[in-house]
This record gives sequence, structure tokens and C-alpha cells, in this order.
Amino acid sequence: MIIAGSFPKQVTHTVVWLSEMNLDIGLVQVNLWKVEERLVAGFTKVYPTPEAEEFTLAPARIESGAVAQTLQERSQSRNAVHKLFAAKLLPDGARLRLVPRHGAPEYIQDRIREWAAEEAGRSTATWTNDVTKPLTWGADGLQYTPTGLADHIFQAVEGRKVSGIQGTTWWDVDTDDAPEGVDPDEWSALAGLSLANLAGQVGSTGRDWTSLHALLQALPRARWTTYGDVAAVIGSHAVPVGSHLANCGDCPNPWRVLNAKGRVSTGFRWSDPGRTDSATEMLAADGVPMKADTAAPSARLSLPELQSLLDG
Repeated sequence: MIIAGSFPKQVTHTVVWLSEMNLDIGLVQVNLWKVEERLVAGFTKVYPTPEAEEFTLAPARIESGAVAQTLQERSQSRNAVHKLFAAKLLPDGARLRLVPRHGAPEYIQDRIREWAAEEAGRSTATWTNDVTKPLTWGADGLQYTPTGLADHIFQAVEGRKVSGIQGTTWWDVDTDDAPEGVDPDEWSALAGLSLANLAGQVGSTGRDWTSLHALLQALPRARWTTYGDVAAVIGSHAVPVGSHLANCGDCPNPWRVLNAKGRVSTGFRWSDPGRTDSATEMLAADGVPMKADTAAPSARLSLPELQSLLDG
């Protein structure tokens, strides 16, 4: 907003041109009077006038706002993919299900679901930890971004392009099919979550496992914890914690981390392939009360206890 006592033609012409270029700009003229030894200021909006603003500038501003919103939504999708990649929340090969949402009215969502059901593969995709194109569509085997695939599907159904779709809301984790090496009980905790939901849960979690290693080192004998509780304390998620434990050669006391039922995860394995003892045997040797293959709930560490161990 430019405020002055008067405006030469060069200024007014330039401001009008800038407005036509969708820059939000205006002119306000100020006048001063002296009334009973006091200065009084009066302000008059010179440009745009209310009529010009409503009939010439408002439509352009609305259009610009829609473009900005579209760019923001696509940026959110990209950010979600980067967060999931950094957190390693989804292992390669994780299956996803199509659930059309953001950017498609409900009646079009119904059409998309009907169209997807007509041919095997249309409603499924697999995840690969590739920040450029992480989804491989079951219908054609090609790789897409979440938003790119959502756009492609929308156009296939409606015969027209669409803008503003946030594709990470369209793909849910298929918890009926746990990836190899991932505990099914922990994987089932992702039921009903889209890629956007998952990215919101992990926040800015990266791949620095220093806090995890410190916590595992502090786990006392005769006690156990879960992947989910460990993840909650270090700000991660049960699935990447489990994947890291399964592939880390430096994690201390990995057998003391169990699934939510108090059992050794089906994905558990020693980093040393030469070890012949089992995690259940190690728990018993630690003094954890066991009933068959299940650890006693009384020996489970609480979240406050875990936080205290991490804080030292």
C-alpha cells in the first residue's frame, strides 16, 4: 500500500499495470488539516476503487489464490514423501491401497472406486524408498509420485485433467499384507492410515539412531519393552524401529524389545548368523518371567520408565 499526498501519472499508470499482473497493490492519498491547533489527517483510497477491485481485480486474485493453493498442496505431498523416506517408515515392497480423497468430490470418488474394481491392479501400488517416484502402480508397473498417480487415475476416469490433488491422501497402507521382516502385529497398527497421515506422525524424524542405541543400552535385565513404546520415546514409529533392529549389527540388547503381545517378533534375527540361541532363551536367561513364548506383562517397562532411562 502506497500512501502519499498526491500521485503523479507515472505512479498511477505503473500501479494499474502491476495490478493487472496480479500484484496486490493500492494507492491511498492523505490530506492534513490544522483544526484548533491540532493536525487532522484524512485518508482516501485512490486505487483500486471498490468497483474496480470487485469487477476487475478480485477474479484475478481468486485465480492466483487457487494456483498458490495448488502449489502448496503439491508441496505438502512432496514433503510427506521426503519425511517417509527419511524415517524409513515404509520398507520397500510395502503394499498400498487406493482410497480417493482430497481434490475429488464424493461422486467422483465413487466413480474412481468403481473403475478401479473393474481391473486387477488398478487399486494397488507398492512403495519404494525413492523420493522421486516412490509408487509402482499395479495396473501398468510404472513408477509415479503419489500425486502424479492420483492425477493419472482421475484423468483416466473423468477424461479431463484436475489440479489441487494431494496424492499422499489417496494411498493407505495395506495392513493385510505385512512386508517381509516386519512384525504383523506392529504392521497392523498402521491400519487406516494414508501416506499423509504417516508423514504427520513421524514429523521430521530422520535416520539418526543414536537415541535408540542409548535407550537399548540402558534397558535393565529382567525387563522388556515394545517396538511401539521405544518408538514413542525416541520420536519414531514401531515399524522403522523394528526394521532397524533387524538389520543393525550394533544395537545392544535387541532381544529385550518385543511386539505388543510380549512375544519375539517374527522378523527378529541376530546380526551374527552364527548364533544358535534364541531371543526367548536370552529373555529367560535375563530373568524375564516367561509363559511359553510370552513375556510376563509385569516385567514390561512403562513409558515413564523408558523416558527416564533415555534421560539418564
